[in-house]
Amino acid sequence: MQPVAPPDRPPEPPWAALDDDALLDVRMCDLGLSIAGSGLEPRIQELETELKVRGLEFRPHYWLSDEWFCPDGVPGIAIPFYLAHPRLGRLEQAMMLEVEGGTVEWCLRILRHEAGHAIDNAYRLRQRRRRRELFGPSSAPYPKYYLPRPYSKSFVIHLDAWYAQSHPDEDWAETFAVWLDPNGDWRSRYADWPAVRKLEYVDLVMRALAGTPPPVNTQRTVEPLDELKKTLREHYQERRGFYGVDHPDFYDRDLRRLFSDDPQHTSRPSAATFMTRFRKEARRRVGRWTGTYQYTIDRVIGDMIDRCSELNLRLKYPEDRTTLDFTILVTVQTMNYLHGGRHRVAL
Repeated sequence: MQPVAPPDRPPEPPWAALDDDALLDVRMCDLGLSIAGSGLEPRIQELETELKVRGLEFRPHYWLSDEWFCPDGVPGIAIPFYLAHPRLGRLEQAMMLEVEGGTVEWCLRILRHEAGHAIDNAYRLRQRRRRRELFGPSSAPYPKYYLPRPYSKSFVIHLDAWYAQSHPDEDWAETFAVWLDPNGDWRSRYADWPAVRKLEYVDLVMRALAGTPPPVNTQRTVEPLDELKKTLREHYQERRGFYGVDHPDFYDRDLRRLFSDDPQHTSRPSAATFMTRFRKEARRRVGRWTGTYQYTIDRVIGDMIDRCSELNLRLKYPEDRTTLDFTILVTVQTMNYLHGGRHRVAL
């Protein structure tokens, strides 16, 4: 008996062999990507299984675009193109220093969140009086930046940076995502939080919708990948500008607490060299704590490096102590950035 040959894998697209600089000149519409056959398929299947287990008939439709989003009135989810091919994931990592949704767990968290928006559109839930009372009006303008309250128990915590606090619709989507998560155990986790009232409302509404087809079932897509004429270079110029630090506010006093330009420290390593060596690890640590884009943190550290070079600062304490203090300094500056009302709405 002849062994069965595995199915032929589709050939790699020509752009997959390009280096980053050449790849950046490819137009997004020329990538020729599809969700079918990509690593996104099992993640979408997992989301749909979770919806099915809850008895919901609703299923979003999906398409590739330049970022994660769910358009108003559309019961579907746009997924960023870089998750459909490993080569583009590596480019995203190089350009943005992380791949949003790049792990299975992270991708599912975002899919559940976007499904919250999509089901809201599918059943026109934002029109319900009780929803408006609990979450606020959808008509509230989206802020360019928002000021989170990290210790508030009136909002669930799902995505990073206390995203539920950015807008009433994001509060709804985050609450839905926590409710949908099969491993979330929201009743125990939020038992003594005011946010539990929102979760109980979502649970009540979803139980009532079980088995009910959605009244809005359009398959419309917005800004699908094959209609985006911009190059990847233009795309990343826009994104890096969006997530960059507009006006970093670092004080020489804070830097001089860690480093010194006193001649007695001339033989010590320069502060700029130390920061450069520790930059990647500091970025990761601060990113885990603050939920801020690593690209933003990297820009913050980059500005600190530049200023230390200008001041000709050098280490004045042992490196292990400086490493800890430097991480704390970057964290404090990042939190100042958040609490200063300059945190960007990302999804």
